[in-house]
Amino acid sequence: MSRVFFALARWPLGVLHPLGSLMGWLAYALSPTYRRRLAAHATQAGLSRRQRWQAVAHAGKMVAEVPRLWGRPRDEALGARVAWRHPEVVDAALAEGRGLLLLTPHLGCFEIVAQAYAERHGTSKPITALYRPAKQAWLAEVMVHARNRPGMQASPATLSGVRQMLRALKKGETVGLLPDQVPPEGMGAWAPFFGRPAYTMTMAAKLVAQTNCAVILLRGERLGWARRRHLNADYVVHAQRVSPDVEALLASGGDPAQSSAAINRLMEDMIMQSPEQYLWGYNRYKGPRAEILTSADAKGSAAP
Repeated sequence: MSRVFFALARWPLGVLHPLGSLMGWLAYALSPTYRRRLAAHATQAGLSRRQRWQAVAHAGKMVAEVPRLWGRPRDEALGARVAWRHPEVVDAALAEGRGLLLLTPHLGCFEIVAQAYAERHGTSKPITALYRPAKQAWLAEVMVHARNRPGMQASPATLSGVRQMLRALKKGETVGLLPDQVPPEGMGAWAPFFGRPAYTMTMAAKLVAQTNCAVILLRGERLGWARRRHLNADYVVHAQRVSPDVEALLASGGDPAQSSAAINRLMEDMIMQSPEQYLWGYNRYKGPRAEILTSADAKGSAAP
């Protein structure tokens, strides 16, 4: 499987994205559960029928582009393939000398965000990105190859991984999280997400409370054929600083439900900037899974 994966990594996006669109529609047609969930979640957020249809295709594109993103040689730069919007926001936050927490929802090409940051800032301020290891051995090996690059280190969703992120922030480095995924039981709080209660990780707020780091929102917009030609780029990374009021709320270490609700509002605002590229088919409103980060005692850690 890994040979097939790395072979696909050499295919151009002009082929992978149309193929991904077809895959997205096949998944939508063949799975009634997925179809109902995507429609319900998108409708809950107020998307039009056209936006829902676009979301079906973008979900497939997300899957199809993964081999190219993960299989990219370590010495091959993204360069002009990624354009930045408001990079000065990141520059200013790093200049403050604090740690930096980057929050990115499952929106657009979220895999490109950490790679783009690492290429731009990783030499001086490396990024540690949280991830959940794959159960398949071959895929777990590919993930390690993809997510450990110059200026970028992957941190597994374990207690040691959380401690690794805390150390990075306290040293003034950067950490990346996807806060819109359902955390294990006992590691989150129920908070509104597009008007419906969703079990939301508390890790992001705890990292801010324990390190007083700055917080920035990043999203990786996937460009279509016409805009790729116009901008001479494949993706655009958009940067937005969280308001001082929200940073202060997260840093206060107060009510977890209140902090989680604030983070969900941030995610909602980002998602609605490009709603057709969000993974609406993700089972965001499911109950937490019964597992823990590690068998070790987690008292005093940032684990949510």
